[in-house]
Amino acid sequence: MPMKVALVGYPNVGKSSLVNRLTGSREAVVHARPGVTRDRKDLPCEWNGRRFTLVDTGGIDVRDEDPLASSIREQARAGVAESEVAVLVVDARAGLRPGDEELADLLRRQPVPSIVAANKCDGPADIPLAAEFHRLGLGDPIPVSAAQGLGTGDLLDRIVELLDEVAPEDGEIEDDEDKVRLAVIGRPNVGKSSLVNRFLGRERVIVSDRAGTTRDAIDTILRFGEHEITLVDTAGIRRAAKVADSVEYYTALRSRRAAERADVALVVCDATDGVTAQDLRIAELAMKAGCATALVLNKWDVLEEQGEGEARGRALEHERARVARKLRLRPKVLTASALTGRHVERVLTEAVALGERMAVRIPTAELNRFLSEATAARQPPVGSGGRSTGHRLKLIYMNQIDRRPPRFSIQVNSRARVTRDYAYFLENRLRARYAMDGVPLIIDFVERGQRAAVRAA
Repeated sequence: MPMKVALVGYPNVGKSSLVNRLTGSREAVVHARPGVTRDRKDLPCEWNGRRFTLVDTGGIDVRDEDPLASSIREQARAGVAESEVAVLVVDARAGLRPGDEELADLLRRQPVPSIVAANKCDGPADIPLAAEFHRLGLGDPIPVSAAQGLGTGDLLDRIVELLDEVAPEDGEIEDDEDKVRLAVIGRPNVGKSSLVNRFLGRERVIVSDRAGTTRDAIDTILRFGEHEITLVDTAGIRRAAKVADSVEYYTALRSRRAAERADVALVVCDATDGVTAQDLRIAELAMKAGCATALVLNKWDVLEEQGEGEARGRALEHERARVARKLRLRPKVLTASALTGRHVERVLTEAVALGERMAVRIPTAELNRFLSEATAARQPPVGSGGRSTGHRLKLIYMNQIDRRPPRFSIQVNSRARVTRDYAYFLENRLRARYAMDGVPLIIDFVERGQRAAVRAA
């Protein structure tokens, strides 16, 4: 695993902006409002051939007695404890504040080397402002500007220098090909973060009764049996009409992007509400992003306390039938309780199985046997109109051309004779044959003699 560098500091000193500048990305949520970052977020960074991970943390105000502020402080401390280097980010324009001195004292007690980055030195005239921070006792402060990029090369040089002192040789980066990327998505306050913490067996992300606590898409590595999973906790996704402000808009946007880079998405629903229309929309979002998908009815323990087993069984069957009717990919509907841990391992097992099905490669000979059986079960349609009049569609040859998601090509005598109904029939039969419920399947119908594949509508 790449070595870690934690960025810590008082709220609103520009840690997330600096992380985005150093990584050359826009992954960390940035806003003028203080306290936007809450959970710690790991982002890959590279400088002069050295790869490492930057850990963005929430602002630490040791005097804030709010329970959420306390959780943010614990997350930041955990980020420092797991890192090889710490960077204390301060606001050069605001000058030295008591909060900076308290954080410097905290870092001096840690067994990791520390750097002071004096942010908001946006021009040469601001550079002398950094000198005041010598008083923190953490060495020479480095003037930087997250907004303009000033001094960021010097900061990265110093980070790499300290990393080389800790471990001179950079380890080989593992291949991500066989890893499963699992995104946990859903409406606000349905228990996504609680479920992620239950998966991990520790308090990795902040859990609160307040809706919208999670704001970033938080990646964490989880080992489950012989499998390695990159687990992504995301912010809740509301209907567009209910998005209250710009922070919520951008956090929801990152949740959507998390689904786009995942192999598998677990859509977490509140069992007491059942599968709502918004849950179905979120599942469709994941499917359109090319994710294998399953729905998880969290808080199932509440229903177990309220009703009899037979009534719960009927309710579950009703939800499963509704999902199968509404969603083309027919994803599975699972039950779980993040609070008690009931069925949580089964949910992870299903997620791993979905990841494996996304990566499956079916032999060509087997696919052509499937094609022969499908056409025997239901004859292809006869074309109507134009040059297709009186001629039946012929399915000549089938092979798999890609995976993640699985993509297939079927050679036909005439693309114009392929009807939407028959294309859906083949897709559903293929899904049933290879246990692909919840897995997006792409079938291209290619007219004989054509090179370019045309995706089925």
